[in-house]
Amino acid sequence: MNKSLVTAVCAAGVAAFGSTALAADGATNGSVKIGVLSDMSGVYKAIEGPGAVIAAEMAVEDFGGSVLGEEIEIVSADHQNKADVASSIARRWIDRDKVDMLVGMDNSAVGLAVQGLASGKDTITMNTGAGSVELTESQCSKYGIHYVYDTYALPVGTATAMVENGGKSWFFITADYAFGHSLRDNTSRVVKEMGGEVMGSVEAPLSTTDFSSYLLQASSSGADVIGLANAGGDTVNSIKQANSFGIVQRGQKLAGMLVFLTDVKALGLDTAKGLQFTTAFYWDRNEESRKWSQRFFEKHGAMPTMVQAGVYSAVMHYLEAIKASGSDAAAPVRKQLGEMELNDFFVQNGKIEANGLMSHDMYLAKVKTPEESESDWDLLDIVSTIPAADAYIPISESACSLVKQ
Repeated sequence: MNKSLVTAVCAAGVAAFGSTALAADGATNGSVKIGVLSDMSGVYKAIEGPGAVIAAEMAVEDFGGSVLGEEIEIVSADHQNKADVASSIARRWIDRDKVDMLVGMDNSAVGLAVQGLASGKDTITMNTGAGSVELTESQCSKYGIHYVYDTYALPVGTATAMVENGGKSWFFITADYAFGHSLRDNTSRVVKEMGGEVMGSVEAPLSTTDFSSYLLQASSSGADVIGLANAGGDTVNSIKQANSFGIVQRGQKLAGMLVFLTDVKALGLDTAKGLQFTTAFYWDRNEESRKWSQRFFEKHGAMPTMVQAGVYSAVMHYLEAIKASGSDAAAPVRKQLGEMELNDFFVQNGKIEANGLMSHDMYLAKVKTPEESESDWDLLDIVSTIPAADAYIPISESACSLVKQ
């Protein structure tokens, strides 16, 4: 069930930034332990996976290796994109191994299951990989934090840009689980609000290799835009096969509703050029992001996705909250996180709301042509910034019961 459990004990030396006298509350169980739960072997491996473990280890090292006088440990495991497997790992980590916080969970079914279980056991989750808005809406929880992006924010930039440029009618190829349904529904909302129409949708199982029947249905609909409400290897396969069928050449447009840097790399610029999508992070956006990303590249051999960069940011701010609150207990740490303004190479002026949403700016990106690219990972242009106030469900409109408390 847990084939790739990896335990990594990070540097124990106490650096100036991470050292602090043991506060009254202190570490509740003699250690501070963080669990990275991700897809280590499947369709989302390149998006988060082993790179997330590296990012978490980098955060611990940069923090100084200890907090409240206790060594910080990283453990990791493969959830295999199965909610039951993920829940079993999370339960064992919390009950037996005394894990204090879980991060990653790049699958919405996994994320929802683990968040509910962990919150019931007074354990913080910082979901960096899954997208469903239900993490902070109908299934919000006291200790659940949604950190990098959600399926409300993704279409705000992408669908808006495409409808404004003539993509009025849409047909969706949808990953058949919580994330895909949420992304399709939220994109449909944006399209309709802008005066467009949704002509239909077809659902494809996770890890589909042959998209031909789904693409033929989408193509025969005559829609201006085929929206891909999927991610990772599924997005790559569907775009490659759409190009081989000549769908784009015949005039229909593809909209990748969740595209990662590694997807663009896998597709190649000849195939992906001109593709627009919404992202929370791009390694080449400014000097600070370039500096951190180069360090990550030296360890991982690839530039970071927004999720991998988000893991570092989440772990670092979690450790800062422990230090500031003087305890690693969930209640004071969550309270401290809600009071902090989050700033680093990944996020500027970020805020964790009462429903657990980490509100921050998003970016509309466009894939470069081969002629525009100057280096191996020079893949994107940032077209515009989407302010946090426009990117996410306003907290005043949230359905989360915690907001009203």
